[in-house]
Amino acid sequence: MKLIGKAVLDDFKNKYAEVHSQVNSWQAEIQTAEWSRSIDVKQRYSSASFLKDNQVVFNIKGNKYRLLVKVDYQNKIVLVKKAGTHAEYMRW
Repeated sequence: MKLIGKAVLDDFKNKYAEVHSQVNSWQAEIQTAEWSRSIDVKQRYSSASFLKDNQVVFNIKGNKYRLLVKVDYQNKIVLVKKAGTHAEYMRW
């Protein structure tokens, strides 16, 4: 998958140092993933939540942090929209 929004991830890692390694691992996995539909995501990330308009929420460091992305399965693109704490996620 092509990952767009790396600056959002960089800002997130700079703001919350404890997520650095987990976000780097997630990013590396996304860039090698071959998702055709949401079930492909769910098979790898069982705790991922699916929202309307092909948006997916990933839990980072358990349930402490969240990544909100939009997936374009046809064009193989993952757009990082937001990243933050669980409390911030509840206000999105």
